[in-house]
Amino acid sequence: MLKPILAFSCALLVSLGASAQSKPDFVKFINSNHKWVDSVFNSLTPKERIGQLFLVRAHTNLGQKFIDSVGTVIKNEQLGGLVVFQGGPVRHLDMINNYQKVSKVPLLVTFDGEWGLGMRLQDSTQSFPYQMTLGALQDNSVLYDMGREVAKDFLRLGMHFNFAPTVDINNNPKNPVIGFRSFGDNKENVTAKSGAYMKGMVDGGILASIKHFPGHGDTDVDSHYDLPKLNFSRERLEELELFPFKELIKQGAPSVMVGHMDIPVLDNTPNLPSSISKKVVTDLLRKELGFQGLTVTDAMNMKGVTKFFPNGEADILAIQAGHDLLELSENSARAISLVEKSIQSGRLKQADIDARVKRILAAKLWLGLDKYNPANRNNTYADINRPQTKSLIQRMADNSITLLKSNRRIQSFDPKKETAIVSVGVTSAQDFEKGMSTRLSNAKNFYIGGKETAEQLKDLVEQVRDHDQIILVLHDNRPRPRPTLDFSKEVNTFIEKIAGRRTITVMLTNPYAITSVDVNRSASIIMGYQNEDFMQRAAVKVILKDIKPQGKLPVNISKAYSYGKGL
Repeated sequence: MLKPILAFSCALLVSLGASAQSKPDFVKFINSNHKWVDSVFNSLTPKERIGQLFLVRAHTNLGQKFIDSVGTVIKNEQLGGLVVFQGGPVRHLDMINNYQKVSKVPLLVTFDGEWGLGMRLQDSTQSFPYQMTLGALQDNSVLYDMGREVAKDFLRLGMHFNFAPTVDINNNPKNPVIGFRSFGDNKENVTAKSGAYMKGMVDGGILASIKHFPGHGDTDVDSHYDLPKLNFSRERLEELELFPFKELIKQGAPSVMVGHMDIPVLDNTPNLPSSISKKVVTDLLRKELGFQGLTVTDAMNMKGVTKFFPNGEADILAIQAGHDLLELSENSARAISLVEKSIQSGRLKQADIDARVKRILAAKLWLGLDKYNPANRNNTYADINRPQTKSLIQRMADNSITLLKSNRRIQSFDPKKETAIVSVGVTSAQDFEKGMSTRLSNAKNFYIGGKETAEQLKDLVEQVRDHDQIILVLHDNRPRPRPTLDFSKEVNTFIEKIAGRRTITVMLTNPYAITSVDVNRSASIIMGYQNEDFMQRAAVKVILKDIKPQGKLPVNISKAYSYGKGL
């Protein structure tokens, strides 16, 4: 059943791609000869060529001193590009333009935007739903549309390369670093949705990088803080973790980001992260899987790689492993110097460095940077807050929201009847409560922050039960939805008492969190996956029968809540 779905998805992508603006095949392009590449390459000193391999961190929320210091690094070291982090869009645009002025070769501007600009630029930008939310979609064409919209936003700010999508299969509910960033735990679904998103971005004129090779979905350690060890068999890796990468490489993935994981079956060197393993990057990814696009490391300042290979040694090993681009070296000046010494000693080959530099330059040519023009700051906010983008985001939310239990209570819901709306996790009206209030003629709101005592909740159960209809909505107001809710024991007991046969429960949180509260007695359960305004509005529409929920659960949680669940 799933394989035909995947085949249909691939056919859909071909059709969609045919209607998009035509650009040369990226992978073939960067492995071909180009006059501009040769000309630029020949104009660079040996040290400047090495600099093209490195991407430096860039912010606009850390003050002018930090901005200026990065500019000095770019000017002195002539690095290949930027990794853009937090700040504001107009400030970023100005910063990027200024950095481009001091760079001998146009900079490759990268960004970690899994759900668009809003992942890092939370000031006046739009965010798409998280990948876990989108895993519930049944129409993958909207993910292609999302990719095209993300590409427009990137190009408008002078950026060219998105470190997305995340193609990790999240089959560990306790994963501390992937989780909601994954499309789910089904390999076919993850592959199909990643492919649609990737294709949309590339057809839109930017690069996409699938990550985190060879697969970060089943870890219990965050590689930002330590090195995860995965004691999987090669058969398990082939069957599961590697599946999306193999399929998407066949579909022309422009880039692969390699994560920091210790996987002994692939390389038994003690404490060696996959990101700096030649057996992983060259032997497995390049030779065995046939990948010929750009490889990029995960951030080289993460503890998962620096813990065992400090003082720039990890940078050298990353280049030895076969990487084209190194993201966020701890010290790029030191790294460049170490590379020069390693070439002199024979540890690194000049020919290998030159070949990678030419691939990077060819990527810049594919992006049109041979005719670089600074981004225009006029009307920036309007241009990156397009009404069609907002409309698409709401359409994605409407199509993702999932009914996990019985539709009968929703069908019988009467906006005119006395209704208690019990909101847990917030202390004032959010979009959900505001949306309901405009449509209900006889509703009373109850707000519970989540840390209340038994004494504070003592009389509330009977007050709520005194209503003909009850809506219980669980808000997860934390910056990122985690697999468990952190309400007090007393609040959890209150939730259990309220979740009865007259209750419609709405969960605006990570789907795994349904196991951390007892709402199973609810007449109907709606899964909204995250607490953002667009998901709240979608939940209102479901209860008021404005839309029919179409989403399907993208992960296995329990026997009652299994992959594909959705009424």
